[in-house]
Amino acid sequence: MTSATFPSALAVPAPAKGLRIAYWTATALFCLQLGFTAYAQLALPQVAESFAHLGFPPYFRVELSYAKFLGVMLLLAPVPSRLKEWAYAGFAITLASALIAHLAAGDGPDAWSWAAATSVLWAASYLLWRRVQERS
Repeated sequence: MTSATFPSALAVPAPAKGLRIAYWTATALFCLQLGFTAYAQLALPQVAESFAHLGFPPYFRVELSYAKFLGVMLLLAPVPSRLKEWAYAGFAITLASALIAHLAAGDGPDAWSWAAATSVLWAASYLLWRRVQERS
């Protein structure tokens, strides 16, 4: 008899297709948002002015941009789960820090809403990733 006739008691069901689609949709949107902000931090003078307004040195803007690009690559590439976990942790710290910096500077919703919206995408991507990990 083949193993297909008697399923193993240790077999873990594969993640539902809908769960994987939701995960990749949220992750793609999150990575597009982060990729856009990383590019904007490097290329747009008004974003550089915003960093100066928040009191950050110019090198930090460049360093943060390259870290975002690296984190996006880790989320999209087939790498060990630990690396993805570190990327998600780094993004959580970055997004929380952006919100805190804007609020501390007295900026209005037009300045901090990007970080807040990206945080929602982060949460969706991370929580769905954890669900996919549990089911695989």
